[in-house]
Amino acid sequence: MKYAVVGAGAIGGYLGAKLALAGEEVVFIARNRNLAAINSEGMRLLLPDGCMTQATNVRAVLDPAEAGPQ
Repeated sequence: MKYAVVGAGAIGGYLGAKLALAGEEVVFIARNRNLAAINSEGMRLLLPDGCMTQATNVRAVLDPAEAGPQ
């Protein structure tokens, strides 16, 4: 399934990263530094226990129309 996450903050970033790590196709609607960082590094998820995981199979777009059908 395809998911578009509007906003790549704490909640959107967490949900989008978890979906991507589960194998779903995720596109973030983001701006500025978040847009560039997601496209270059993916979405990094830091958990309370200190573990870090990174979803590299995500992308970010500025214009929601660029995300395509979801």
